[in-house]
Amino acid sequence: AAAEPHELTGAAAMADMMSILSASYKSAGLNVPSKTPYVAVDPTLYEGSWSGKYPDGKTFSIKVSQVDGFRAKVAYSSGTTNKYQDVLIKDNAFRFGDTKFLLQGNGRALIKNVVTDPATGSTYLDQAIATRN
Repeated sequence: AAAEPHELTGAAAMADMMSILSASYKSAGLNVPSKTPYVAVDPTLYEGSWSGKYPDGKTFSIKVSQVDGFRAKVAYSSGTTNKYQDVLIKDNAFRFGDTKFLLQGNGRALIKNVVTDPATGSTYLDQAIATRN
């Protein structure tokens, strides 16, 4: 007799399904394919200190410096999280870690941050507006 395919049941099936959804959620929130080339940007639109507040009340700050062509240095801080990274700017946006910065106008940017809950391992997308100080 042929072996039946193994089926996940109960908690295992739910955990597997949640990990698939989580991975899809992350990629849908931050990865938008672009076919445009990297081009030099106006440093005055990006450089400076940016800050904002997530819907749950957590504040964040982003310092963008040394914008040269389409490259820049970024420092991000929120709570106990600190990230420092060199970034590439394309389509008015750049990514650092699990966070995306999208310039919306002079002195205003949309921040999308994928957050993983350490207790459950689940992820969610935090969005906020950052303004240049």
